[in-house]
Amino acid sequence: MLFLPVSDTPVLHTESCNPLQTEPVFTVMQIPAQSALLVLLLSCHNDAVTLCFVFRQHTSSVRPDLHLHYVQACQKSGQPENPFVAHVLQEADKNDEIRCTKGITLKIAGNNHPVPVQRVTDDDLGVLASILRHAAFVKGLDLAYNVLTDAGAKTMATFLQENSSLQYLNLMFNDVGTSGAELIAGALHRNRSLVHMRMTGNKIGDQGGMFFASMLQSNSTLQKLDLGDCDLGLKCLIAIATALTQNKSLRAINLNRPLLSSQQEETTVHIAKMLKDNSSLVELHLSKHEMKNFGVERLCEALYENSSLRYLDLSCNKITSDGVKFLGELLKWNQSLVILDLNANRIEDVGATYLSEALILHNRTLQALSVVSCSISGKGLTALSNAIKANTILSYIYIWGNTFDEDACMSFSELIQMGRLNPNCTDVTPYEVDGQAQLAELSHGLQREYYWAPRHRVVADSAANASLGLVAVSEYL
Repeated sequence: MLFLPVSDTPVLHTESCNPLQTEPVFTVMQIPAQSALLVLLLSCHNDAVTLCFVFRQHTSSVRPDLHLHYVQACQKSGQPENPFVAHVLQEADKNDEIRCTKGITLKIAGNNHPVPVQRVTDDDLGVLASILRHAAFVKGLDLAYNVLTDAGAKTMATFLQENSSLQYLNLMFNDVGTSGAELIAGALHRNRSLVHMRMTGNKIGDQGGMFFASMLQSNSTLQKLDLGDCDLGLKCLIAIATALTQNKSLRAINLNRPLLSSQQEETTVHIAKMLKDNSSLVELHLSKHEMKNFGVERLCEALYENSSLRYLDLSCNKITSDGVKFLGELLKWNQSLVILDLNANRIEDVGATYLSEALILHNRTLQALSVVSCSISGKGLTALSNAIKANTILSYIYIWGNTFDEDACMSFSELIQMGRLNPNCTDVTPYEVDGQAQLAELSHGLQREYYWAPRHRVVADSAANASLGLVAVSEYL
């Protein structure tokens, strides 16, 4: 058996060879372009060879002339061209990565441009989806900060059902509501290519979150789901936690800033129960959950039985030093956590001391700690600096927004100057005034550029978004 590729202008010469004939008999056949030829030896009798030629038509990807296809599609549909979309497609046509297996990400986000751009509408998306449907080299699509509504969500849902190559989709801060969430989540029941989905900032509500919870029961491809700032409620958070007890593919989920009316922390209790059973989740964001010390205690109890979670985000909650005491005890035993974000909790000096004691004497796995704006004064900050001196694994620490005294400034200045603390791994930098050490803020953090990133880099991406390098979930983070 022989498998042969066919050229752009294929002509096939076939031949029947028989010793009784003085010359071979040739047959000339035209082969369709983009086909492949399968040659089969059917028989060999009395020195006569019979060959069978089978053609298989290949479904080819749209050629990398996206702009031309876009112009033609606009003319055909009568839709005016969006100059912003046209420009992005022209630039994509120049991208050499199109010819590589890695593919490209089309960045058509409507924010962060030197001059205002014409943001993508539902009608614009209809034309764009028609040309990308079979563009296998387009692996990512960033449509954040545009004006897509539920009508656009319907177009995207159809696209997700027909496309089998898209791995990353960012719909962050559009105008998709509950019905749009139902359509997109329904498409993801059958989609087998998407790895990372960002719905951040779309007000899908509690019912919209329920549709995604249902999707998580059947989808086995999605690795990262961002539902932060989506106005999720109590019902859907419990449903998502229940779904994740069975889901084995999702590795990161963002549930930041739900709208919770109850003060009983039922959602935290259900998430804690999920962590006892789930062995695949690596990254969990629970910022702005109004979590108190009771909720932290439930989470810590669950994490004694969990060995997969690497990144825990508890920022902007109502955790005090009593809650941090449970975290300190957990860190003495836990061997999996790599990043702990306690930003904007009132842990004070007592809580900082609990953490430093665990990090000095026991824990050797935590690499990054954020205690930004945690009401810590000089005593607690000095304790944390001592933890860094004693623990060589702890390499990233973020402390801005606390009260620095002379001892704290001196301690962190020494850590940076002697090379123990890399300047790119903290959010402060030392300087002197009248011979006294002081600290200034740097634009560094775990996810400093989560909502917005400067168009022209001020600091390295690895410094502004350190968590991505420490706990990478997928290629398109």
